[in-house]
Amino acid sequence: MSFSSSTQQYLASVNGTSSPATSFSSTAFGGAAVSSRAAPTINLDEEIKLTTNNRERAQMDNMADLYSIIVVLEHLEMAYIRSAITHTQYTPACGQLISQFKTASSLLGDVVPDLEKFMKEYNLDCPAAVKRIKIGVPATVEFGGGVSNEANGHRTAKYVAETVQSYITVMDALKLGMAAVDEIHPLLADLMQSLNNVRSLPADFEGRAKVREWLIKLNGMRASEVLDADEKRQLEFDLEVNYTAFRGWLDSQ
Repeated sequence: MSFSSSTQQYLASVNGTSSPATSFSSTAFGGAAVSSRAAPTINLDEEIKLTTNNRERAQMDNMADLYSIIVVLEHLEMAYIRSAITHTQYTPACGQLISQFKTASSLLGDVVPDLEKFMKEYNLDCPAAVKRIKIGVPATVEFGGGVSNEANGHRTAKYVAETVQSYITVMDALKLGMAAVDEIHPLLADLMQSLNNVRSLPADFEGRAKVREWLIKLNGMRASEVLDADEKRQLEFDLEVNYTAFRGWLDSQ
């Protein structure tokens, strides 16, 4: 069967192709159209690269380290809560993980500005680890633990003296102009530990809660950051008030 040129042009306009004869023969009378475009091939054995340079690779590795530290810390906290490990095993391991977290976070800089956003993005559900990271000290330092509760006058006097010394040390440091986070945080952690060692101190002693608040605040800042004048003055005031309250409790014993 042959067609005139005008008929072929008409069929070309209907099919939207530049080759009317080909278009007609491929679709006419129920024929299936055959695409001339080759289907892309996928190599399932080919490695998918997540990074394109060494800097991106290092960043990805640091994020993986951060992820693993959070997961391990969560398991450590739950093991301690369930008494699967002792306080002597828990305390150094927790302190090391907290230090590793701070180091990994500092390497990432602005890439991971917020811990909770990072965890949400990667579907991490580790509430115990988040709490421990925010406070920045092991639970044995925050709440006490592993200290013998024996009614020994010499031991009690020793812990009381350590607490007084811790209060004086941190207050003197502030008066001498120390205001950097990495200078104040360790002193407050020592003070918290000393307070918890005094087993006869009331559980609702306000000084303990106030020190915990400052630990959380400082732990949320970078180590190189410095307290401004108002923050430094408020910390000095809180410590003076709490030290006076501690001395008042001693006098009442």
